[in-house]
Amino acid sequence: MNRDDLLKMYDFTGKTFAVTGGAGVLASGVVTLLASCGANVMILDRNLARLPEIQEAAGADGSRIDGVQVDVMSRDSLEAASAAIKARFGTLYGLVNAAGGNSPKATVSPTLNFFDIPEDGMRFVLDLNILGTVMPCQILAKQMVEAGEGVILNYSSMNAYRPLTNIAAYSAAKAAITNFTSWLAVHLAQNYSGKIRVNAIAPGFFLTDQNRFLLTDKETGAWTARGQKIFDHTPMGRLGTDDDTMGCVLWLLSDAAAFVTGITVPVDGGFSAYAGV
Repeated sequence: MNRDDLLKMYDFTGKTFAVTGGAGVLASGVVTLLASCGANVMILDRNLARLPEIQEAAGADGSRIDGVQVDVMSRDSLEAASAAIKARFGTLYGLVNAAGGNSPKATVSPTLNFFDIPEDGMRFVLDLNILGTVMPCQILAKQMVEAGEGVILNYSSMNAYRPLTNIAAYSAAKAAITNFTSWLAVHLAQNYSGKIRVNAIAPGFFLTDQNRFLLTDKETGAWTARGQKIFDHTPMGRLGTDDDTMGCVLWLLSDAAAFVTGITVPVDGGFSAYAGV
């Protein structure tokens, strides 16, 4: 295979993608990256306030980005989104399930022990991450089955491999996503088409609005004891940035990974490889 043939594998011209949670800081980078490769991209998010900003950031490619308000835990909302995608851009080719997150209400802390975590806090985190990944696959992947081809990329976490202290619900949910990714890859390939692939990435530690309260001191901005441990256990000596997942995401979504399905790829700066000594 020559270089030109390889580069063509990253050309998504005419293909339609949907990105759940696509208006978020990390996922919006996936949106603009796909658009820069020629794809049509529909953002599926509860809050589309950032849509104009994301379109502007994409420059000339912004015309291929649109959005629809979606609750990833609602079947009716996802059905409406599926119809909106088809009407706006045509048949869906790729789905990126980036919606998810944790909640202080499901996090052990000096003021909340494990035994007192409320049911609604636990359910919110489990439903958002597990159902918020499974249900978009149930609804949106039907278009891929009809077309006989497509690709799904789920967002797991390093918590799926090494559960972190204090965040029981989030760790369990991400482990479920890793397992579901392998299950769905086999199910779709065996029952529908070997040209429908399902993979996941497992990001390491990225400083985001969702985990900032755990990793940095609100007043000083310095690492908390937990944040310092993470930093010290990451051989590359830093936390992840917005761009660090993009190469892996693009590879898994592209034809360059045409024979790759059912896997979860760590993107963690060596965290999972380091034994601590």
